[in-house]
Amino acid sequence: MLSVDSLTKRFGDHTVIEEVTFEVNPGEIFGFIGANGAGKTTTMRIVMGVLAQTDGTVTWRDEPMTREVRRRFGYMPEERGLYQKMKVGEQIEYFARMYGRPAAKARSDTEELIERLELTELRGRDLEALSLGNQQRVQLAVALVHRPELLVLDEPFSGLDPTGVDALADLLRERRDEGVPIIFSSHQLDLVERMIDSVGIIHDGKLMSTGRVDDIRAVHGSQVMRIRLAADDGWTKRLPGTVVATDGDDALLDPGSMQRTDLMQALQQVGEVEYFAPERARLADLFRGLIS
Repeated sequence: MLSVDSLTKRFGDHTVIEEVTFEVNPGEIFGFIGANGAGKTTTMRIVMGVLAQTDGTVTWRDEPMTREVRRRFGYMPEERGLYQKMKVGEQIEYFARMYGRPAAKARSDTEELIERLELTELRGRDLEALSLGNQQRVQLAVALVHRPELLVLDEPFSGLDPTGVDALADLLRERRDEGVPIIFSSHQLDLVERMIDSVGIIHDGKLMSTGRVDDIRAVHGSQVMRIRLAADDGWTKRLPGTVVATDGDDALLDPGSMQRTDLMQALQQVGEVEYFAPERARLADLFRGLIS
């Protein structure tokens, strides 16, 4: 449904993104992850027409992007861009009308989102009187209120408390189940992994990997083992291979080229083996491995 093909953006001699290519299909949540300055925001701005690309194409349903097409999208930029002296309820409804929703529908959609995002007690207050987290909820409501065909959300969970995170996650899953493709960026990789259907990992303007997380895990996931030994203090320092992390009483070990039978024998020289099993690579581990 959304296709980004060989997208490149240069400012003078500086290349911000280079030949970024991915697709987001109907009913799919696409997590776009990378460090600050990696190119996530630039890519999203080009999709939304805020910036013009140097090379490459962005298409929607196999057709070139136009201003009218983008009016049917929902966009939440990283920087808040709402009216500080406008009341919350009025503001959400105003943007619904700006997107072309009929008055009655704009009002009912606004009421639904105010309730879902727990803004009921704040609806009559000016935006500037709200905490940053509650301002974020209003910004999200504005992006969602016109029932967009595509959602592009830049760090939507930033500043939200756990209740707000859960409310937004539920809303996004509902939109996905209705067939809406969703792109969002976030630094909270554990949260990303729980929500997404596919992912794009970008580093220094280049897309390092894209696709279903399990497919990326199969190609790039290292053979990390979770180890637990009954042994003297400091036993992790005597392990073969490389200890990539510790987790409570466990060590996460990259055994390198060692076979499992040889690894087990080596562990038994250190202490009594209480637990020994392959560890499913987390998204955070895949990310670190791909950008290192």
